[in-house]
Amino acid sequence: MEAAGTLERGLTVLRALVAGPAGRSRATDLVRATGLARSTVDRVLATLVHLGYVRAEGRDMLPAPPLMELGEAYLACGGLRDSLAPLAERLAEELDESVSLAVEDGDGVRFIGQFTRRRTMSVAFRVGDLLPAARCAAGLALLDPSAPWAEDDQLIEPGLIAVAVPVRDRAGKAVCAVSVVSHTSRHTAASLRDYALPRLRKTVAAMEAALTEPPSPPRPKEPAAAPDLSRTTKEEPRGSAVAWTEERRERSDQSDEGRQRLPSDRARLHGVEAISTGAGFLQSLARGLAVLVSLGSARGGLSLADAAKATGLPRATARRSLQVLERLGYAACHDARFALLPRVMELGYAALSERTFGEVVQPHLADLVARVHQSASVGVLSGDDVLYVARVPTVSIMTVNITVGTRFPAYATSMGRVLLADQPEERLAAIVPEPLTRRTITSPAGLRAAVRQADEDGYALVDQELEEGVRSIAVPVRDRGGRVVAAVNVATHASRASRADLLRDVLPALTETAARMAADLRHIPARP
Repeated sequence: MEAAGTLERGLTVLRALVAGPAGRSRATDLVRATGLARSTVDRVLATLVHLGYVRAEGRDMLPAPPLMELGEAYLACGGLRDSLAPLAERLAEELDESVSLAVEDGDGVRFIGQFTRRRTMSVAFRVGDLLPAARCAAGLALLDPSAPWAEDDQLIEPGLIAVAVPVRDRAGKAVCAVSVVSHTSRHTAASLRDYALPRLRKTVAAMEAALTEPPSPPRPKEPAAAPDLSRTTKEEPRGSAVAWTEERRERSDQSDEGRQRLPSDRARLHGVEAISTGAGFLQSLARGLAVLVSLGSARGGLSLADAAKATGLPRATARRSLQVLERLGYAACHDARFALLPRVMELGYAALSERTFGEVVQPHLADLVARVHQSASVGVLSGDDVLYVARVPTVSIMTVNITVGTRFPAYATSMGRVLLADQPEERLAAIVPEPLTRRTITSPAGLRAAVRQADEDGYALVDQELEEGVRSIAVPVRDRGGRVVAAVNVATHASRASRADLLRDVLPALTETAARMAADLRHIPARP
C-alpha cells in the first residue's frame, strides 16, 4: 500500500501548495502545513516539478498551468460544461448579465462555468471556486431542487444579487444550477427576477434537452509542445501525467507480464527521450495522477479495466490509485465506472484559470534572458502595431529602453513580421510603410517579401529598421489550433551581437521558449 500512500501524500502537498499565500510556498511552509517529513515534501515537489505541474522560482514553488489538466479531466468526465456552456454564454449575451454554472460539492457549490460581462463592478467568481450552498442562489436551487427557482439577495456579499434555476438530467435529478448574477446598482432582487427568469427558464429547458442527447465524440487532443530536454535543469518541466498516460497507452497491447515491468530510466515523453529524475522521482505519484487524468478521457468515467488500459498500468496499480481517489473524495464508483468529482477542481484550477497572458509567459521570458543575456519581450498585434505585453530587460549601461504597453509599427519590427505572416494578404496590403531609419523597408513589395520570408523561415530578423543600432530576432507563439497569437523576441544593440550571433546563439533558445509558452498557454482559457 506504499504506492497508494505516496499518491495520498502527494495530493496533500499539492492542496497545501495551491492554498498558499499569493499562490506560492516554500518547502518549509509545506512541511508545516501538511505535517509530512521534509524529505517526503522534497520528493513530492521534485516529482511535480518534473511533471510540469509546479514551477520552482528560487526557493518558492508555484502551481504551473499544466496542473489545470487535472480540473479539465473532471470537466470532461462530467460533460456538463461542454454540453451547457454554449447555452449559458448565449443567455449572458441576451441578458447582458453574468451567468454561472455550478454543481454540488459537499456542503457547497463549485462553479464549473463563468460567463461574465466586463464592467467596473463585475462578478469575481472563478471556475473552480467553492461557495457555501446556503448563501448563494445556485446552492439554494440545488438544496431544494423541487422549488422552481431560488434567489440570493445579498446573502454572499453586499450589493450582489442572483436568481438561479436547477437543471435536471433525463432521470429528473438536479445535476447543476444556472445563475444570473447582477449588482444592486443595476437591479433589485425582484427586478432581476422579473427580468431574467423567463429567459432563464427557457435556457434551462434547452439545457435539459441537450443533456438527453448522446455526447459528441471527443475532440482529438493536440500533442503538447515538445521542449528540447537535452539541456533542462532540474527545475524545468519534463512532461505531465498525460505524458505518462500516453506512454502507458503505447504499452497497453503488451502482455500482462510485460505490463508488470517498471519503465526504464528513460521515459518517452511526447516523442522526446527524457532522462528520469532518478531516486527523487516518485513514480507511484506520477502513475496515480495519470490515472486521475485518464478518467477524463470518456464522459462518465472509466471502468477499472479501461483505466488500466488507458494508462498502460497493471490493474492492481490502477485499482490502488482509484481507491485513494475515492477515499479522498476525488472520484466515485457507480455501475462499475469510476468518475471524477467536483473536488478535483480544488487542485489549483481556480487560481490558474485567472492567470493573464502576461503572467503565463513572464517566467519563460525570464528564463530566456538568463540563458542568452539579452533583453526579451512578448508582443501581440494591435491594429497595425506591435503591443508589448511582457518584457524582461537585461542590466547594462546601454540597453534597449522598452516597457510593457509600448507600441511600434509592426512592419519595422521582428515581432511584427512574424505576426503579420499569419494575417490575410489584404491586411498586409493595407499597410503603408514609412522610413524610420535609412534601412527601413518602405516598398509594399519589399515588405510582402520580408513577411513571406519570415513565414517560410519560422522567424524574422530585423536589422536596424526600427532604430539605428537596434537588431532583433523573433519567433511566433501559436495556440492549440496553430494560429499565431503572439511573438517573442530578443533585442540587442548591433554592436553586441551580429546577425550570425543571433541565428547561432539566440534562435534555438528563442524557439524553445516559444514552444514552452505555447505548451502553458494551451491550458489557459482564451479571453477576449
